[in-house]
Amino acid sequence: MVFSYLSHRRTCRDKQQERAERIASLPPIYHEPLTLHDKEILSQSVSSLVAAVQTSSLSPSDILVAYSKKALQAHAQTNCLTEVMIASAENWAITANRSGPLAGVPVSLKDLVSVKGWDSSMGYSALVGKPMAADGALVRLLRDAGAVPYVKTNVPMTMLSLESTNDVFGSTENPHKKGYSAGGSSSGEVALLALGAARLGVGTDVAGSVRAPAHYSGVYSIKASMYRFLKQGSASSMPGQEGIPATHSPMTKTLEDLETFWRAVFQMKPWNYDYSVTKIFFECECYWANGNRWGVLWDDGVVAPSPACARALKMVTTLLEKNGHEVVSLKCPSPYEGLQIASQLLLADGGKTASKNHHTFESNDAGMASAFRGLRLPYFVMKLYAWYYRYIRRDYIYAGLIDGFYEKTVSEFYALIARREDYRSRWFKVWREAEVESRQGDQGVDFILTVPNGLPAVPHGGMRHGWKACGYTFLFNLLDYSAGVMPITHVDGTTDALPHTFRPRNAIERANYQMYDAKAMDGLPVGVQIVGRRLEEEHVLEGMKLIERLMREAGGGYVGLPL
Repeated sequence: MVFSYLSHRRTCRDKQQERAERIASLPPIYHEPLTLHDKEILSQSVSSLVAAVQTSSLSPSDILVAYSKKALQAHAQTNCLTEVMIASAENWAITANRSGPLAGVPVSLKDLVSVKGWDSSMGYSALVGKPMAADGALVRLLRDAGAVPYVKTNVPMTMLSLESTNDVFGSTENPHKKGYSAGGSSSGEVALLALGAARLGVGTDVAGSVRAPAHYSGVYSIKASMYRFLKQGSASSMPGQEGIPATHSPMTKTLEDLETFWRAVFQMKPWNYDYSVTKIFFECECYWANGNRWGVLWDDGVVAPSPACARALKMVTTLLEKNGHEVVSLKCPSPYEGLQIASQLLLADGGKTASKNHHTFESNDAGMASAFRGLRLPYFVMKLYAWYYRYIRRDYIYAGLIDGFYEKTVSEFYALIARREDYRSRWFKVWREAEVESRQGDQGVDFILTVPNGLPAVPHGGMRHGWKACGYTFLFNLLDYSAGVMPITHVDGTTDALPHTFRPRNAIERANYQMYDAKAMDGLPVGVQIVGRRLEEEHVLEGMKLIERLMREAGGGYVGLPL
């Protein structure tokens, strides 16, 4: 055990040293301050960069230098990078397809995305020094589209947390405020994007892993439905887990870039690269932009939105109503029931797959460490623990979540899948009745609007209740809905203070609100989540574009970090 621990520490030290040496060995130009030309490149949209490369007014190499310089600065500030591929990217930029829909644009990748010859360790020391044998489907498509992968980014080990930390690479800081989480598990991606060190990034989402980071750090993301976006060939902390659809999804600096990225991927016909992608061409139905009915999920019944998050949601609903859109409180099956089903499905194997490469002495984030401890307890102990919370503490919410937290048999897993399908069928009526009922009826919506999380970014180490507090995102993974997140405002230390009358309803809400301090969180981003039906990502994009346009017309609009 001592030898294994020492070997683990040595592996982590060597990997960090390798990263430092790769940065230090880059040509001097990458370590110089940004020039005016660099800043001009960084200020341009993806579509502008592509047009400049296609007309030969900009070279992919010049773009790579600008974004690589900024990426190294962002890394120094937030510790967001894992694999620094810039030296290899120089050759990739020279040979990039200059006529493709992403011609010459650098793309950052979440650590698990497979690039031939580079590790996808995901923070596990056991996977360090095991480079991928081939590019994944997504990377092959990106290269053919003219894009240039140049860095990979940090994640929490297991990739099941909204906090990003691991022994191999360390913790990633929130780009807006040191000491706070950037989100998870696509944390390194949002740090790069928020700081302008990338315009296009790729993350993954199984319980909110592109949406919560976007909310925490002030960027844009859209969670794809299963079988819509490429994922084959990438590494995974839970290979074979399909009870809760996990999808690769785009993340960007701006909403315009998000649409450009999505359109470019589908222009490349991704089903020709990945057998699992459904053959659906890019669809843009702008009729969704007028006279919609928005169903608002104000509270998931577990953690009420904090004053900051509730204010952002109210800002959007008020703006929609002022512009002729109908806003109603969503009538839907219990989100709490969805969280019960989703949490049991995701870790139905007792956490064995996610912890397969995890050494017992290897640190983990607080939420998953607590979850794995609970899963290892004897069945009767967890039942007794749930009984205590249900009948002694009278905390039915917490009791109902931990009551089913144990490794499932195959028959129990099948029963959970059946529950999931029944739950999905009940949610289907929320949308279907929008088509068959009159607009004067009280049923049916075109979009769902809610918060991405109950709180803004939380301090490091604050994820003890982890999965129990991410119901606002986890719900839509269970349902396999398309869901986007966009920044709206920032925490106001005075306006968003917690009322003295607030009393937590359960242990999960209590633990979360112990972290909420509006004054300390002042300036952190706050977003909203726009949800559409399964495989309706383009419709979600239209909803996001509508909200952003209305905000700008009203003289507002989110202001991100300067370059």
